[in-house]
Amino acid sequence: MIISGSASTLLADSLSSHSGMPLAKTTRQEFPDGEFLVQVNFKGEDGIIIAATRSASDHIELLQLQDAVREAGATNITTILPYMGYARQDTIFEEGQPLSARAMAKSIGTGTDKIIIVNPHKDTVCNHFGVPAITLDVSSVLAETLPNDLDNPLFLAPDSGAIHLAESVRNAYGEGDTDYFEKKRISSTEVDVSPSSVDVTERDVICVDDIVSTGTTTSKAASILRDRNAKKIFVTCIHALLINDARKMLFNSGVDAIYTTDTIATPETKISIAPLLTKLL
Repeated sequence: MIISGSASTLLADSLSSHSGMPLAKTTRQEFPDGEFLVQVNFKGEDGIIIAATRSASDHIELLQLQDAVREAGATNITTILPYMGYARQDTIFEEGQPLSARAMAKSIGTGTDKIIIVNPHKDTVCNHFGVPAITLDVSSVLAETLPNDLDNPLFLAPDSGAIHLAESVRNAYGEGDTDYFEKKRISSTEVDVSPSSVDVTERDVICVDDIVSTGTTTSKAASILRDRNAKKIFVTCIHALLINDARKMLFNSGVDAIYTTDTIATPETKISIAPLLTKLL
């Protein structure tokens, strides 16, 4: 039986349709002091909890869902994290700081028997759950969101370490070249970025990323690509946070369209990762 967190109802519905597994009814009661309580109509031995933890509230809700499903008699719980908040805090830079990715993973691992996490910032987060954890790379589905008539496409990764994302999307699309942005960190909050020197004149350029958060890096690159006479510029990513005015920034920089998956439901969601998840269940 599938149990959905509040942030993953779209994906949970799709997963239920693709897998044929029923979707449990879940309700949430809010209290005046800001606390809340979830209730799950769960029956069976196997529980599949799917919950993106974009916010602290999502994280607490997931812990409650795990406990409720176990209390209802589940003997086996699989927790799917379409997007894991705090996973990018995977390094301690100064004394006194926590390794937040580890802290969150430990808490999630106490209430489940298995973890499936979709394209985390680093696969090493799987070491912290305390239960078997695997990653699922869904980057190939991003090709399905793109126009089928791209003109001499160039797939650009955000940096050299993420070139595999661009290659995955290019390979799934079936044609095109790959390259990556050149980044130079100026300070802890400012990054200078420029696309490679590849000629983009009258070419369609696809900026591929795992996460688009503020959109600052990608919008800087898009502005340069536009100045270099790129034909069209598309942004496609697995997790679209699109914080604050990210959309406006991206479109103002010359981006023609934004595409993403349902790991986080947004107006830009064009494809579901449910078929890939179904293969693992």
